[in-house]
Amino acid sequence: MELDTLLRHFFGTDNPSQLSDDEYERAVDQLKIGFGVEREPGRRFALWCLLEALGIAPLPADAFAKEPKLKAAADEYLSAAFRMERFEDGE
Repeated sequence: MELDTLLRHFFGTDNPSQLSDDEYERAVDQLKIGFGVEREPGRRFALWCLLEALGIAPLPADAFAKEPKLKAAADEYLSAAFRMERFEDGE
Protein backbone atom coordinates (compact mmCIF):
# COMPACT_ATOMS: atom_id res chain seq x y z
CA MET A 1 0.00 0.00 0.00
CA GLU A 2 1.29 3.42 -0.87
CA LEU A 3 1.06 6.32 1.56
CA ASP A 4 -0.57 8.60 -1.01
CA THR A 5 -3.24 6.00 -1.70
CA LEU A 6 -3.99 5.59 2.00
CA LEU A 7 -4.15 9.33 2.55
CA ARG A 8 -6.52 9.84 -0.37
CA HIS A 9 -8.69 6.91 0.73
CA PHE A 10 -9.13 8.00 4.34
CA PHE A 11 -8.59 11.77 4.14
CA GLY A 12 -9.66 12.53 0.58
CA THR A 13 -6.39 14.41 0.00
CA ASP A 14 -2.63 13.90 -0.07
CA ASN A 15 -2.31 16.64 2.54
CA PRO A 16 -4.50 16.09 5.63
CA SER A 17 -3.29 19.37 7.15
CA GLN A 18 -5.58 21.16 4.68
CA LEU A 19 -8.67 19.66 6.32
CA SER A 20 -10.81 21.35 8.92
CA ASP A 21 -10.59 19.93 12.43
CA ASP A 22 -13.93 18.16 12.01
CA GLU A 23 -12.95 16.66 8.64
CA TYR A 24 -9.64 15.49 10.07
CA GLU A 25 -11.28 13.87 13.10
CA ARG A 26 -13.83 12.07 10.89
CA ALA A 27 -11.02 10.77 8.69
CA VAL A 28 -9.00 9.62 11.72
CA ASP A 29 -12.07 7.81 13.05
CA GLN A 30 -12.46 6.05 9.69
CA LEU A 31 -8.78 5.13 9.69
CA LYS A 32 -9.06 3.66 13.20
CA ILE A 33 -12.12 1.66 12.14
CA GLY A 34 -10.28 0.49 9.02
CA PHE A 35 -7.39 -0.70 11.16
CA GLY A 36 -9.73 -2.45 13.56
CA VAL A 37 -11.58 -4.42 10.91
CA GLU A 38 -8.70 -5.18 8.52
CA ARG A 39 -7.73 -8.86 8.55
CA GLU A 40 -5.04 -9.03 5.87
CA PRO A 41 -1.72 -8.75 7.77
CA GLY A 42 0.12 -6.56 5.26
CA ARG A 43 -2.74 -4.09 4.97
CA ARG A 44 -3.21 -4.08 8.74
CA PHE A 45 0.48 -3.26 9.24
CA ALA A 46 0.32 -0.48 6.62
CA LEU A 47 -2.66 1.08 8.40
CA TRP A 48 -0.81 0.88 11.71
CA CYS A 49 2.20 2.63 10.11
CA LEU A 50 -0.07 5.46 8.96
CA LEU A 51 -1.55 5.72 12.44
CA GLU A 52 2.00 5.84 13.82
CA ALA A 53 2.99 8.54 11.34
CA LEU A 54 0.06 10.60 12.61
CA GLY A 55 1.10 9.98 16.21
CA ILE A 56 -2.04 8.05 17.14
CA ALA A 57 -1.09 4.39 16.77
CA PRO A 58 -1.72 1.96 19.59
CA LEU A 59 1.36 0.33 21.07
CA PRO A 60 2.50 -2.74 19.11
CA ALA A 61 1.68 -5.03 22.06
CA ASP A 62 -1.90 -3.77 21.99
CA ALA A 63 -2.30 -3.47 18.23
CA PHE A 64 -0.89 -6.90 17.42
CA ALA A 65 -1.47 -8.90 20.60
CA LYS A 66 -2.57 -11.97 18.61
CA GLU A 67 -0.09 -11.47 15.77
CA PRO A 68 3.47 -11.97 17.08
CA LYS A 69 5.13 -11.43 13.70
CA LEU A 70 3.36 -8.11 13.19
CA LYS A 71 4.14 -7.07 16.75
CA ALA A 72 7.82 -7.81 16.16
CA ALA A 73 7.72 -5.86 12.88
CA ALA A 74 6.04 -2.89 14.59
CA ASP A 75 8.57 -2.96 17.43
CA GLU A 76 11.40 -2.96 14.88
CA TYR A 77 9.73 -0.12 12.97
CA LEU A 78 9.57 1.98 16.14
CA SER A 79 13.15 1.12 17.01
CA ALA A 80 14.34 2.16 13.55
CA ALA A 81 12.31 5.37 13.72
CA PHE A 82 13.83 6.16 17.11
CA ARG A 83 17.35 5.54 15.80
CA MET A 84 16.64 7.76 12.80
CA GLU A 85 15.29 10.52 15.02
CA ARG A 86 18.41 10.39 17.19
CA PHE A 87 20.60 10.43 14.08
CA GLU A 88 18.77 13.50 12.74
CA ASP A 89 19.20 15.24 16.09
CA GLY A 90 22.97 14.67 15.83
CA GLU A 91 23.37 12.29 18.71
